Amino acid sequence: MNKILLIIKREYLTRVRKKSFLIMTLLGPILIAGFLSLAIYLGMSDSSVQNVVVVDQAKLVTKTFKDSEFIKFFYTNETLSDSAFGESPYNLMLIVNEHIVENNKAHLYYKKYPSVNVQSYVSNQLDNSLEQLKLKMHNIDDKVYSEIRTAVLLGLFDYKDQEVESRKVELATVGFFFALIIYMFILLYAVQVMRGVMEEKTNRIIEVLVSSVRPFQLMMGKIVGIAFVGLTQFLLWILLTTALMSVFQSMIFTDPLAGEIIAEQQISPELQKELISPEQSKAAVILDLIDRINFPLMTGMFIFYFLGGFLLYSALFAAVGAAVDSEADTQQFVMPLTIPLIFGFIIGEFAVLNPEGSSSVFFSIFPFTSPVVMMIRLANGFTPDTMWQLYLSIFLLILGFIFTTWFASKVYRVGILMYGKKVGYKEIWKWLRYGS
Repeated sequence: MNKILLIIKREYLTRVRKKSFLIMTLLGPILIAGFLSLAIYLGMSDSSVQNVVVVDQAKLVTKTFKDSEFIKFFYTNETLSDSAFGESPYNLMLIVNEHIVENNKAHLYYKKYPSVNVQSYVSNQLDNSLEQLKLKMHNIDDKVYSEIRTAVLLGLFDYKDQEVESRKVELATVGFFFALIIYMFILLYAVQVMRGVMEEKTNRIIEVLVSSVRPFQLMMGKIVGIAFVGLTQFLLWILLTTALMSVFQSMIFTDPLAGEIIAEQQISPELQKELISPEQSKAAVILDLIDRINFPLMTGMFIFYFLGGFLLYSALFAAVGAAVDSEADTQQFVMPLTIPLIFGFIIGEFAVLNPEGSSSVFFSIFPFTSPVVMMIRLANGFTPDTMWQLYLSIFLLILGFIFTTWFASKVYRVGILMYGKKVGYKEIWKWLRYGS
């Protein structure tokens, strides 16, 4: 046991003291927070002025649109040709066809893809104009319509807890973030284990090491040591990324069109108050989600599933590193190992929309996919009736690690001292039978 601890200490200190580790630990959160914030900002906002030409073929909506600070409307009855539109000062061209009242469909052409808020503003202007037109066609008073118009907000409730609105999809999305981190770190550090074993094997360092320690001790020390390196880097990334996201959010997350879009909805004051009340605001929803998530449980289970999943997969990757002499030879073995983890990530995307589906339940228990899928289900919590699924998942993941370690150790102890021979699945099967 002391020898394994010494190997763990050596692997951990050797890697965390590297300049590459320190640089990526500091640079990683900056890149993640920066690119994520920039992507959201560019996708949700656009401060440039958009000139929109409205081709009113129906002659129904001319001069009914309201300009905003960033969107200006111009009108014509003739459709611009491609070349004319390309050379014009307009950024967007809205085609209102002659049968817009019947088909409720219009086309928006662009030179540069407009932001979500620009699309929403143009769509709302057209909706409001057609709505006013139809009210006049049916002789309905605007004030009467605004009083009877109703926007229905559908709330989901569990019949066992009818006082609290269900937010399973939103909670599962939070869990998916944890699952994504586990998925990336398992692949990243499992590959490091494989490359570390290959490096020691090709440099013949392993011949010196196995004279002092058993191959199994060497493999376990390397796996656990790198696992702690990954956990250390992850915790630092979370702290730094959270701090940087808070800074970037206060600096660049502005929405110049949001207030104007709401103002143009033409909803009654009472209904507007109901729709944007604190209970329905995004901030309130986020606070509600934070309040519902059992973060001590999520943190503890994250560490367990990260370590369990990493130990399970890294043992297999270590066996691959011991079996081959070059990284080019790893391809035939690595692909079958990564397929279950990738498949679990795909199932996790569906589990966000249906966290209690049969596939979500099964793959959250199956040890090769549970590190990813179970984190999504954990965000929603478990009832006393379903708690057994979490216990079974934990038990099977431990068994899975024991099995893969046993399998990997048999391959490792033979392959680590074998050089210059192309290894296939048939040869590995022979190695497994040596000690049986």
